[in-house]
Amino acid sequence: MTVYIDPPTWPGHGRLWSHLVSDVSYDELHLFAQELGVPRRAFERDHYDIPSHRYADAVAAGAVEVRSREVVRLLTAAGLRRPKGRAE
Repeated sequence: MTVYIDPPTWPGHGRLWSHLVSDVSYDELHLFAQELGVPRRAFERDHYDIPSHRYADAVAAGAVEVRSREVVRLLTAAGLRRPKGRAE
């Protein structure tokens, strides 16, 4: 199982966030998030939003660190990208 995480640079709700994604399936992503203790409500279309204070936990659990552009590339190449404003 390989999931990927970008640096916590996305602002929201008074903190910074990372995106956790899979390049294989949503099932793989949901399983990793569940094992990490991330609530399902943190899933948004094609990724999990991970607060900056949980970034190191995700990396320690096996998430591979990538740049934000790489997250989009991985999702698109896997056919898992669900941009805002498009039907799912």
